[in-house]
Amino acid sequence: MNFDLSDEQLAFQDAARAFALGEMAPHAAEWDEQAIFPRELIGAAGEMGFCGMYSPEKNGGMGLSRMDTMVIVEELAAACPSTAAFITIHNMATWMIANWGQESLQSEWGEALTSGQKLASYCLTEPGAGSDAASLSTSAKVDGNDYIVNGSKAFISGAGATDILVVMTRTGTVAEGARGITAIAIPADTAGIHYGKKEVKMGWNSQPTRTITFDNVRVPITHQLGDVGEGFKIAMRGLDGGRINIATCSLGAAQAALNATQSYMLERKQFGKTLASFQALQFKLADMATKLVTARQMVRLAAFKLDQNHPDKTTYCAMAKQLATDLGFEVCNEALQLHGGYGYIREYPLERLMRDARVHQILEGSNEIMRVIIARRMLEENATETLR
Repeated sequence: MNFDLSDEQLAFQDAARAFALGEMAPHAAEWDEQAIFPRELIGAAGEMGFCGMYSPEKNGGMGLSRMDTMVIVEELAAACPSTAAFITIHNMATWMIANWGQESLQSEWGEALTSGQKLASYCLTEPGAGSDAASLSTSAKVDGNDYIVNGSKAFISGAGATDILVVMTRTGTVAEGARGITAIAIPADTAGIHYGKKEVKMGWNSQPTRTITFDNVRVPITHQLGDVGEGFKIAMRGLDGGRINIATCSLGAAQAALNATQSYMLERKQFGKTLASFQALQFKLADMATKLVTARQMVRLAAFKLDQNHPDKTTYCAMAKQLATDLGFEVCNEALQLHGGYGYIREYPLERLMRDARVHQILEGSNEIMRVIIARRMLEENATETLR
């Protein structure tokens, strides 16, 4: 068992870190304060391969493993968790199109998305269907060679600024639940699509969040992803990886907070001594580092299980998402506390990192739902022997 990164992974890490420090970190505070969506930056990330990290090479993707991907994402998130998180959402939607789209759809959109020339949003959540995603009601009815889509989606990242929407729709009856859901890729400028106001958020300000309403939106059946009724399966497969992605964004935020805190403790003086001289504060730094390493190893384990298509991959991904986002927020919060008043002002990055990291405990399935997933599996026969 080897916990070290491979030479190739170290090369990915170096490239991502250089990009993050050179292109993202100098602008992250401005993007946050002015709610700027850094479209050109994301295009530049696409040129690095970061917009199609685990999409197949035939569509212009890098075809990386989830373990390789998290090495890159953590470095991007250390510079700007908000922008890195959007890049991961785009990657997830792109991967769905690249894997389940028909050849005509892949030909039209595949390389445009993996290169970052075009961007994608993922549309699952609805005003009345959050944690209970299987109860979604946005409908898609067949009309000749088209679907007619009606309904609305809420809290959609990138909405109004992206080019295509991966939408989970109900093609069956409500009684069919998850079995009646079908995924459809809909160009974002299709007639009948209306975007709500840009939400004013606590964090994640470098990416717009809006409600999307579909009013008799006509889209060709050839834009269907996978088979009829396979949408929920596609969504859940996407969320396994999405949970690792968001967990990794928390790792990046926590690492940036830890880096800043170590430097601050070595420089800041109180009562004639540096903060690093006080054992109580040393212990706090030690606890932060231990939490971060613990979370990182859990996420790497989940990524490994997902890459291996392990039968319990969903449980491991839920564990990683819950643990890493909880501990990541704790590290950011403690880092802010150790900076004192300076941590609370925007001249320092701590308050931004903490605000961005907070939403990770909610999205891609709230951490309460993660515990439900884990608990259900743990109550099955031999679970305590299988999950170790």
